[in-house]
Amino acid sequence: MTQRTLLRLTGDDRHHFLQNLVTNDVSPGHGLTWAALLTPQGKYLADFFLLDRGEETLLDVAAPLAGDLMKRLTMYKLRAKVGLEETGLSVARGTDAAPDGALADPRHPALGWRLYGASGKDGTDWDALRVAHVIPETGVELIPNESYPLEVGFERLHGVDFRKGCYVGQEVTARMKHKSELKKGLVQVQVEGTAPIGTEITIKGRAAGTLYTQSGGKALAYLRFARATAPMQAGAATVIWDGKKP
Repeated sequence: MTQRTLLRLTGDDRHHFLQNLVTNDVSPGHGLTWAALLTPQGKYLADFFLLDRGEETLLDVAAPLAGDLMKRLTMYKLRAKVGLEETGLSVARGTDAAPDGALADPRHPALGWRLYGASGKDGTDWDALRVAHVIPETGVELIPNESYPLEVGFERLHGVDFRKGCYVGQEVTARMKHKSELKKGLVQVQVEGTAPIGTEITIKGRAAGTLYTQSGGKALAYLRFARATAPMQAGAATVIWDGKKP
């Protein structure tokens, strides 16, 4: 599991502050929520879990993105009554019986639970699980300044709310939702052989997408759907898509 950093937001304005920034509804009472911060052009910058705990809100983000996220949140804060700091807390997760205090991962039931203030590892093969359920990972399938949330599954995985009102990047996201069907996206494919994560997928010399996490003869791939109609190549690997979208 990617190392996580837990931030703490405090102050009377924190709910309003977050609600105007992130893709999901994070008003009090929503429990553990998965959301993202986007660029004004609607591209992904960081995804994270948010948990309101009365006097504070915890923000659980992949450690490699924490520094830049802190800077951006501080920039947006301006005069809002919001405190922002690292907590030093750890996070555990698993797919076995949930311990006391654990919270269900809001993205998909197969992802089990998360527990804050605890540490430890379980035996879950997270790559196999993600490939099976087409779940993108921070820094792998979710690429800052490149990924569009709807193309990588944010709506299916409960990471975006279309009724909450404006947030950064909302206009582009809403336009992608209401226009014709998406032409590109993250899907599960069959793969024969292996290739490094990020290998370009081609068909007859034309770019058709990118190959990502691989497990047990299957993989996650970001494809241009109209081109992915026959066996494709990703380095030395052969990639086949059955045309099904998650």
